[in-house]
Amino acid sequence: MPSKIAGAPGLGVAVLLTTLVALGPLSTDFYLPSLPAMTVALGTDVAHTQLTLSVFLGGFAVGQLFYGPLSDRFGRRPLMLAGLAIFLLASIACALAPNIETLIAARCVQAIGACAGPVLGRTVVRDLYGPKDSARMLSYISAAMALAPLVGPVFGGWLSEAFSWRATFVFLVIYSALQTVATWRVLAESNHLPDPTAIQPRRILANYATLLRDTTYRGVLLCNGLAYAGMFAFISGAPFVFINLFGFSPQAMGLAFGLMVSGFITGTMSSGRLASRLGPDAILTAGVAVGSLGGVVMLVLALTGWQHPAAIMVPMWLVTCGIGFIMPNATAIALAPWPTMAGAAASLMGFTQMALAALFGIFVGHTFVDSTVPVAAAISAGMGGSLLSYLLWVRPASRRA
Repeated sequence: MPSKIAGAPGLGVAVLLTTLVALGPLSTDFYLPSLPAMTVALGTDVAHTQLTLSVFLGGFAVGQLFYGPLSDRFGRRPLMLAGLAIFLLASIACALAPNIETLIAARCVQAIGACAGPVLGRTVVRDLYGPKDSARMLSYISAAMALAPLVGPVFGGWLSEAFSWRATFVFLVIYSALQTVATWRVLAESNHLPDPTAIQPRRILANYATLLRDTTYRGVLLCNGLAYAGMFAFISGAPFVFINLFGFSPQAMGLAFGLMVSGFITGTMSSGRLASRLGPDAILTAGVAVGSLGGVVMLVLALTGWQHPAAIMVPMWLVTCGIGFIMPNATAIALAPWPTMAGAAASLMGFTQMALAALFGIFVGHTFVDSTVPVAAAISAGMGGSLLSYLLWVRPASRRA
């Protein structure tokens, strides 16, 4: 393997990092419109089909715990290439899966490869741009990354209708193959301070314990994780709400999903513009407030029995806009104080985010009825927990600073 060392980051590196960070969202959002058709084609039920999402998130969460410390020891580049290779092979298995059990298992392996992109991509941003500019860069990367959930369901819905649900996984095979080639050619090593002790079990546990003892890190960890879990409750429930409950076609569902993702783009782009002037703490405050408001409005409308697409779409736009403020700034705040443990800090953050999302997805899968209440309740709970974490830990710590 060529030994490349990173210099000043260029546009090609920024674009590559964006596509790598988007690997996780693309792996979930792209095949969402196919879930009802997949349920019928594989002769299964909603709960088992939802497991292809929840198991993916579980594997995604656990895998991140290892990529961070390994990259702190061996470097970002070799771990990124290994993850992409795993993802490519697992995507082939998903496309060829003869039954739901095989698909669930392949999705778990696919997740272990996919998580290399987001956790190492964010770590490379921290390596290259430092604590001062990483919030701005993460905001712009998040905005560009939002094209995955914006375009993914629309394109995925078209592929599902034109061909079959398997076509969505064929696309992921092609996408990951191109990413592997681009990473080999473009991504240089950015870890200039490898830690020989980073993969010692005692050191790993000690690093995670150190991070969790830090009040600010613990606060943004839960603030970010619960907000994302609330959003994933919508992601996992949206196909069944819009297609089964409201009668949307897969393509129409993709368009509705894309409209709400525009809220996330609005939040991340605004965050990028405001980062240097207001700082990540102020932007995080605004994000928690806006997202929590959207969650409360959605739950109230659901409990009143108003079963209409607007009762989901309008408040969900507020939720995604708030999360667009929360995620890049929570990440920047979490990673800034830990230059020698950036990989571990990003891993633990990603693990928490995906583990909580998996739990929320399982809840939606097992409680879904012909009603918007379970989805709205999960979204509201996620945003409420995010607000509580902010008020208990993040805000007091920022005031002391």
